[in-house]
Amino acid sequence: MRHQIATKKLGRNTSHRRALLRNLVTSLIMEERIETTPAKAKAMRPHVEKMITLGKRGDLSARRLALGYLMTRASVDRLFDTVAPRFGDRNGGYLRIIHKGFRKGDGAATCFIELLGSEKFIEKKREKRAEVRAKRKEEIQKQMEADQAAAAEQAGNTEGEK
Repeated sequence: MRHQIATKKLGRNTSHRRALLRNLVTSLIMEERIETTPAKAKAMRPHVEKMITLGKRGDLSARRLALGYLMTRASVDRLFDTVAPRFGDRNGGYLRIIHKGFRKGDGAATCFIELLGSEKFIEKKREKRAEVRAKRKEEIQKQMEADQAAAAEQAGNTEGEK
């Protein structure tokens, strides 16, 4: 029986579970929204909330504690500079878990876990990605037209020789 056992093991040993949670928390802080399974999302929620609370404290000791947990220095800077100030007047409840559906490969339930107020950031990323796609599509279209013109010219030259 699991009476009063707080942590979910997630089918991993201690070091693997710790590394998994650290990576998920770092990714969430950097990306604002990630897709994972509900069990992992629920397991990482207290860790993210603790990191945001450290970010709201903002002193050197809190920064060092966050640096000891998060995987990259860039994620610590982002936590203290942009993410934590957003939740200045809020006491907890910094995350939203949105159930998505089932994964195609193994049928596992999936969900999005995101920071509250991340809509603007995600929309910016979406617009930038659409812009890059449009530019790439335009370049491919130009290349195809140039290839077709070269092929037509080549066909005209071979018929002129006969």
